[in-house]
Amino acid sequence: MSTISGNVWCFGDNIDTDLIIAARYLNTSDPKALAQHVMEDADPEFLSKLQAGDVIVAGENFGCGSSREHAPIALKAAGVAAIVAKSFARIFYRNAFNTGLPIFELGDTEAFSEGNKISITPSKGTIVNDTTGKSYQFSPIPPFMQELIQAGGLMEYAKVELAASKGDRA
Repeated sequence: MSTISGNVWCFGDNIDTDLIIAARYLNTSDPKALAQHVMEDADPEFLSKLQAGDVIVAGENFGCGSSREHAPIALKAAGVAAIVAKSFARIFYRNAFNTGLPIFELGDTEAFSEGNKISITPSKGTIVNDTTGKSYQFSPIPPFMQELIQAGGLMEYAKVELAASKGDRA
């Protein structure tokens, strides 16, 4: 995985899937339609401030609540390049990888302020706050999970693997 660089948008603890994408918008699975409403109940101005490639930094238990895949789909489609949080709800954690959204657990998320610029190097397990110059270490994502992200999610990974296996039989 290559380095991810972007501006930081901060959120607190227990950001649930209803705050990420409200249930009233779940009458579609279209990523572009979902992206139009991402985080609007947590910060109504978020989408107008977000630039493709930006990073959300949050506290504990990000993605708690409903197990819907719409939440990471909406974030990714809106242009969020990655999420750094103290911890993630387990189902959100898996759904993020399944949809190809990079997420990273870091205990010191208070070290980042909204508007900071950061660089994440997943293969090295480092996050650099480019604004302050400080570097932080996290446990690198396991190789298989990195492959899921690089492929664009579980379904894309499966397509590549299926194509490769068919090629092996020919």
